Amino acid sequence: MSQELYAKRLAQSAQLLRASVAREQGIDGTVLSRLVEKGELVRISRGLYALPDAELSEHHSLAEVACRVPAGVVCLLSALRFHGLTTQAPHEVWLAIASRSHRPRLSHPPLRIVEMSGDAFAYGVERHTIERTCVNVTSPAKTVSDCFRFRSTVGLDVALEALRAYVRERAGTIDALYEAARASRVRTVIRPYIEATV
Repeated sequence: MSQELYAKRLAQSAQLLRASVAREQGIDGTVLSRLVEKGELVRISRGLYALPDAELSEHHSLAEVACRVPAGVVCLLSALRFHGLTTQAPHEVWLAIASRSHRPRLSHPPLRIVEMSGDAFAYGVERHTIERTCVNVTSPAKTVSDCFRFRSTVGLDVALEALRAYVRERAGTIDALYEAARASRVRTVIRPYIEATV
């Protein structure tokens, strides 16, 4: 099988093909460039390719970021949007990274980086498959809690909207919300708002 055919098959099976994965499979970088020139692959962003007819979902940018920053966790406004808990449509992908880790620099899609540590980073991370890519996303309860933790960044109105949507949509239990608030260190902050909402 030729390298070009093999590259197209990898792109078909993975939906989003990383250049590093192609290299690991013995496919030279010039092969990907040739396929792009022929219109048989599309360069989505640096080091990321797809077939021209690939069906990209509304959460494509999350899959793209997960390919480039696999240790990151989609959070705050992007996670709210993913879980259907906001009317906001963020133009950046909000991504949590471990404190003091390397800050990723992507030209596309734009990122909004938030640093977290300990339980605040590790607790409440769900794994979802988007376009055959494993994407780390904070759970609905953790997302709402984080909105209260970062209320000066996202706005208290966004945090309150997220809390009301969480309760209205039954996105999780109140106990799960309190547990996530404990991990995010905002239990005393969020308590009066929960009591006023439920």
